[in-house]
Amino acid sequence: MTYEQLVAETRKYFDNADASSINGHLAVQFNVTGEGEGAFYVEVADGRAMTEPYEYYDRDAIIYITGDTLLEILNGKLTLEDAYNELRLGIEGDLGAALLLKTITPIAKKTSKGKQNI
Repeated sequence: MTYEQLVAETRKYFDNADASSINGHLAVQFNVTGEGEGAFYVEVADGRAMTEPYEYYDRDAIIYITGDTLLEILNGKLTLEDAYNELRLGIEGDLGAALLLKTITPIAKKTSKGKQNI
């Protein structure tokens, strides 16, 4: 998968999601390694999340991840916490801020139990 496709998949997940559970501002950069290598970020402000294909220099955290692992998380096959515990991703900066991403609920991808994927 290309960098552009990874950014598009991440946008699809976050940009129409409910991020109202996050108070204030949050910026988490993803540094993708391997196939689809590149950096992009997810920013939350005023209860809305957005994804942009750039580095974010005043970020709260960086997540180092492969494209395959990111896709597994976005598709609900793996949680962010499990990937972290299995050493499939690394987090630099504020771990708590990075884990706040799991509180963002994709509106179109809610499961029947209301759980979020990330």
